[in-house]
Amino acid sequence: MTVRAILFACLTALGLSVTPSHAQGGCDGRLMDDPGVLHAPICVPKDPARIVVLDPTFSLGMGLELGLPIVGAPLKLMSDRILRDEAERHGVADLGSYFEPNIERLVALKPDLIIGVSMADSAYPLLSQLAPTLLISAGDWKAFLSLLARATGRERRAEELLAAYEARVAKLKPLIPEQRVSVVRITSWDFQVNLDGPNTYGPFLVLRDVGVRRTDYETAQGDATLKRPDWEELNNLQGDVLLYIVGGANNSDTNGRHEEVTGNPLWQMLPAVQAGRVYRVDAGTWMEFNGTTSAHRVLDDIERLIIAKP
Repeated sequence: MTVRAILFACLTALGLSVTPSHAQGGCDGRLMDDPGVLHAPICVPKDPARIVVLDPTFSLGMGLELGLPIVGAPLKLMSDRILRDEAERHGVADLGSYFEPNIERLVALKPDLIIGVSMADSAYPLLSQLAPTLLISAGDWKAFLSLLARATGRERRAEELLAAYEARVAKLKPLIPEQRVSVVRITSWDFQVNLDGPNTYGPFLVLRDVGVRRTDYETAQGDATLKRPDWEELNNLQGDVLLYIVGGANNSDTNGRHEEVTGNPLWQMLPAVQAGRVYRVDAGTWMEFNGTTSAHRVLDDIERLIIAKP
């Protein structure tokens, strides 16, 4: 049975409407017509009581930070144990894998609002028949938080969270040493370097905010966001400090790939490795970045590994 057929069957069995539930005319909630909202305008209920989120990163993490009543999220493959534990403490039901959420379970939760990122767009025609579906395309995590807060009436809470983050950044920025920092992710099949540029991903934007400088190789030209260096290109990671990430959505931390890389002579020749300034950082924090909590954990790494060990 197709996902569409499953959803229609579940809706019918529960006696729910199979017509789009977002407002076609007037809106008695919050009308979201921003460029960062897909399928705008979307009428978001004024006081949603049962929210389902479609991703275990921005939507789940920021939703919990804002105090939203989240009842379901895909928790199965999460590597951020801190966020997963927080979700479970709040009674969030597990919808399974982010890539294949359990549709029957989602329908049974009877959400009055569904929230997700733009990657869920292909499911929008189906999900919007169940409840108003807010898909946010803002890649900048702070913009995402602000938009989500405005959609749910939590603007003041978002301002408090961002103010606390900015205050800590301002305190740490003068302490950043005059060094360059390289960051690489080791997967089971390749190397990945997230670039510092206009579309920088969450944790790397935190690095920029606090004044950490990357190498020229790790600085984007245009809109590029990622490089996949081969073994020889690893030599471009010339930072005085090297942070590396293994595990997460792949098993590079358990299948021998990690040891293969760190034991290779090409890795051993990197300046930071030779200087003893190479550190592994948590995949859950850096690859499942999900809001100000993640941002503070990145700042913890910066304090511990860059500032305290010049």
